[in-house]
Amino acid sequence: MKTSDFNFELPQELIAQDPLEDRSSSRLLIVDKKTGEWKHEVFRNIIDYLKPGDCMVLNDSRVIPARLFGRKAVTGAHIEFLLIKRLEGDVWETMVRPGKRLKEGDTVVFDSEHLFQAHILGFQDPDKGTRKVRFEYEGIFMERLEELGSMPLPPYITHQLEDKNRYQTVYAKHSGSAAAPTAGLHFTPELLEEIKTEGVEIAHVTLHVGLGTFRPVKADDILDHHMHSEFYRIEASEAEKINRAKESGHRVICVGTTSCRTVESAADENGKLK
Repeated sequence: MKTSDFNFELPQELIAQDPLEDRSSSRLLIVDKKTGEWKHEVFRNIIDYLKPGDCMVLNDSRVIPARLFGRKAVTGAHIEFLLIKRLEGDVWETMVRPGKRLKEGDTVVFDSEHLFQAHILGFQDPDKGTRKVRFEYEGIFMERLEELGSMPLPPYITHQLEDKNRYQTVYAKHSGSAAAPTAGLHFTPELLEEIKTEGVEIAHVTLHVGLGTFRPVKADDILDHHMHSEFYRIEASEAEKINRAKESGHRVICVGTTSCRTVESAADENGKLK
């Protein structure tokens, strides 16, 4: 398959720049696999397409405010960081821009008092262009990140995000994603309770969205594209919910590609989660 096979036109004016006050009022497109018919709905009506015994799988990863804007300590040049994943302790794999301005041993500061800064240790992965950096700070790292960092919004969203929680699912729990599992953004606590009341089982998995979300596919043949790795985890109790639904002939409905690839990666040749 060629990358060009996936090209399509998306008018800029149809890209929503600001979230609706009511998450569940967003649009929902229903596609009938048998007839190919399309139908426009409101997201809260997704409950009409679920059946008792179904198992709906949600990714409960929480987005960290992974984008940091700082200055090179010596020259004052503007530098942008995107945290990809924690390697150990205060050492992170990080995308930097512009990368040519940073060399091993350089320091980047993110506040006027120089109480939150990063030291460039070298390349983490030269092929991906990521750097290995060590943060130095006062206080608790995640609290400082919440204070100074910004949400890593997709490049097609240009409006400033006023409320960081609007780029989190209402069930986000485990911090670690560099981007939101966006398919779940439209659920509300009330809608999830209604879905449970209808007899639908809800299982949670955790996949921390990583570098691949921000890397364009440059290869002409998609098989030549190097895929990045991501951390995922499925608790035994949640795997049992998914296995039970499948074994009893009910549907397993993954919300978004992150949940789907987590379940697919953990399944054996018979489709059972190990």
